[in-house]
Amino acid sequence: MNTFISRLRAYLVDYFTLTPYLVSQAEAEESIREGVSFRGTNMIILIIAIFIASLGLNTNSTAVIIGAMLISPLMGPIIGLGLAVGIHDFDLLKRSFRNLTMAAGFSVITSALYFLISPVEQGHSELLARTSPTIYDVLIGFFGGAAGIVAIGSRSKGNVIPGVAIATALMPPLCTVGYGLATWQPHYFFGALYLFLINSIFICVATFLGVKAMKYKAAPTDDPTRSRRVRRWIYVAALLTLLPSIYLTYNMFCQSRFEINAGRFVDEECVFPDTHVLATSADWKRGGSSITVTLIGRPLPQDSLVLALSSKLRFYGLEGTTLNIVQGNGMGAMDAATMAGSSLRDIYQMSQAAISDKQAVIDSLKNVISRTHEADSVAATLIPELKVIFPQVRDIAIAHPVMAGTENARLDTLNVALVAFSEPMPAAKRQELARYLDARLRTNDIRIVEIK
Repeated sequence: MNTFISRLRAYLVDYFTLTPYLVSQAEAEESIREGVSFRGTNMIILIIAIFIASLGLNTNSTAVIIGAMLISPLMGPIIGLGLAVGIHDFDLLKRSFRNLTMAAGFSVITSALYFLISPVEQGHSELLARTSPTIYDVLIGFFGGAAGIVAIGSRSKGNVIPGVAIATALMPPLCTVGYGLATWQPHYFFGALYLFLINSIFICVATFLGVKAMKYKAAPTDDPTRSRRVRRWIYVAALLTLLPSIYLTYNMFCQSRFEINAGRFVDEECVFPDTHVLATSADWKRGGSSITVTLIGRPLPQDSLVLALSSKLRFYGLEGTTLNIVQGNGMGAMDAATMAGSSLRDIYQMSQAAISDKQAVIDSLKNVISRTHEADSVAATLIPELKVIFPQVRDIAIAHPVMAGTENARLDTLNVALVAFSEPMPAAKRQELARYLDARLRTNDIRIVEIK
């Protein structure tokens, strides 16, 4: 058994061993030190990348933002910080920190200048996504940095570095910081700045641990106390950056759980025979959550409805939630921006179009009924005149049958007078009766059919 375990361990270790696949420490260090520098072409490329990322955020284009992340050289000084802490190279540490600060500063200034002249007025979804970091962003930064340092130290780098640049997303937060600065919106400014710090610090931490895992030799130093102090500051900064993200993640989970419970409550409890749920809004806040349900159909007693439904909130984990019921004309009190941004306006327009179509059908049927009623009553109207002008007419009925041809299937509406005579009427008198009926009924070529 021990032999099997030893072989299995050796087999797995062979899969995960790094030594045969790594470049020398000197070669890896040279590559990282070159990326730390932010002068000349690197600075110009950074500014261009910032403009591209700002355009992507302005137009809400994910493809443009990804392109800017691939162009950006921001990863260099961050990985340089991790390497400097790992090998105790304080000159590299100061240079990396100085260059990262300059790069971030120029990035924020560039994006702020862009958004000052940009016609953007509201933050798009790609912009908003950069203002609420969570523990997931911490993990993305850490694992992205780990992949980056392993790729730099590896002989076969593949597509890891571009993937890390996309995954860790350093450019969009800086652009959003500039947007918050240009529009004086602290929520954007501080939220995006926090996300940038998360990515930077945890890429640095992952690089530091990667350097230790690859057993890079430390640079000669006469001050080991200083090395310990720097590492301690790195750990403290990482911890202080981590704590707010844990709080934000907890809030995100609470919001998600509240929305799920609210949806289940509405689906199961807000079921009425002639009234339907048109829209639902669940707003989670600490100590003041609320659910707004908009109903359409037959109005229900407002107070008793709210009382009955509120008593059931506790069964769905929604204790302390305020329930608002909007029905009938109450929809007019809804915020106009909410109405415009929701599906209510689309539903209203579709309903209006359906009502217009049905009204057209109703009007057409009314015309048919009116014509039929007129045809039924016109004969009774003519009887007094016929008694005087054509006393031979005993009974008369006016009809408008539709004739179909057997050869060409053509439909044709005829005007027919069904007449019962009390005594035979000469042909000339019949023609005179036909002309009278044409004039009286405002028709052409009415046909007289004698009935017994």
